[in-house]
Amino acid sequence: MSKAKSQASAPAEYLSRDEIETRQAFRLKTLLDHIDGRNQFYTEKFSRAGTRIKNLRLSEVLWQLPFTTKAELIADQNSNPPWGTALSEPLTQYTRYNQTSSTTGYPLRWLDTTDSWQWMLECWKAVYRAARVGPVDRIFFPFSFGPFLGFWTAFEAGTQIGAHCVPAGGMTSQMRLGLIDILQPTVVCCTPTYALRLIEVASEVGGTLTDNSVRVLIVAGEPGGNIPATRQRIESGWGARVIDHHGLTEVGPISFECWENSGFVHLNECEYICEVLDPDTGCEVPDGQQGELVVTNLGRLASPVIRYRTGDIVVRASERCPCGRTLSRLAGGILSRADDMVCVRGVNIYPAAIEAAVRAVPDVTEYRATVQSAGTLGTLSVEIEVGVADPATVTALVKSKLRDTLGLTVPVIAAAPGTLPRFDMKARRFIVERDENHL
Repeated sequence: MSKAKSQASAPAEYLSRDEIETRQAFRLKTLLDHIDGRNQFYTEKFSRAGTRIKNLRLSEVLWQLPFTTKAELIADQNSNPPWGTALSEPLTQYTRYNQTSSTTGYPLRWLDTTDSWQWMLECWKAVYRAARVGPVDRIFFPFSFGPFLGFWTAFEAGTQIGAHCVPAGGMTSQMRLGLIDILQPTVVCCTPTYALRLIEVASEVGGTLTDNSVRVLIVAGEPGGNIPATRQRIESGWGARVIDHHGLTEVGPISFECWENSGFVHLNECEYICEVLDPDTGCEVPDGQQGELVVTNLGRLASPVIRYRTGDIVVRASERCPCGRTLSRLAGGILSRADDMVCVRGVNIYPAAIEAAVRAVPDVTEYRATVQSAGTLGTLSVEIEVGVADPATVTALVKSKLRDTLGLTVPVIAAAPGTLPRFDMKARRFIVERDENHL
């Protein structure tokens, strides 16, 4: 199968801004009417906030609705195990189960009816359209199908658009590379970490991925696709285009990059209301300034989230995209997560900033950053694995990049080749070891 392009248009993605906002208002009213009295979590939440759904004026609805946080949803599930009360239908109507990766706390369990699941598949079809993926493509999924939501929906949406979808779970990386050679897929869906891992595995046997059949990699699940140094490493190693995408288990597939303009992701405002707000005040921030992404999903009626504080720090861009879509865009995708920030010697540090610095040094094959936290006097160190270059030279260069990026002098240690962990799914390269006396 060749690297031929395929693209279908979606009229809703090209509507005028007035038409999009009218569509959002109508669907928000439909959602609120549906859950009022049926969804215990939101019925009680709105009652406590003094918000009466039936009395709201449509033009003022959104700002009168209280925020929802992940901590609230987890507390609800802990008090009402195992599913919580944020469900709009009888339990017998739910056909799907997923859960969050729980890298930052307790896993959040999430249920979907067949209709709500289909809504998420439609959201993923928008990702495929933007990536120019269609019926002529063969999509390769090199991961094991567990309770992680993202690529379950990607797989089923791929079958519905007529693409040939290949599951590649339960295999070693070498076996997956062999299957790519045999089956000649044109698209790979994986995490940025695993895209880099397959490049590394191919090089270990003297091979390369630059002349394979893959023309596009759709990456999700973690930062990387939005970090220029990581993107460049993946694209040069595969000889293929990277398309970034992001979503959350409890929210669904929110954003996607289009083929025409890398470095920006579109918010799927046909299916979501997306706000960019000051994390401290809850007020809207102007385009071009950092804020927290707050999301209401409009089609997941059976298990919705309303004004959900994602913790994702973003910058909304005001310029129209060359692709012609009228959807809002985020410059640089998801810049960081509010709950990932740690303080090291008075400096706020985000994992994405460390990755951007380390990945800018081509001779680093893998790394791990460790923060030892003792109040505000935390310390940061970075371990790196080096390819064929001189470890001392590479270590000094990484140290310099980190100093320029973070404004800190960070100890950098060269680890023995193959000693740092590798990951098929979400990577854990940023380790925080907290002092129990300062929790």
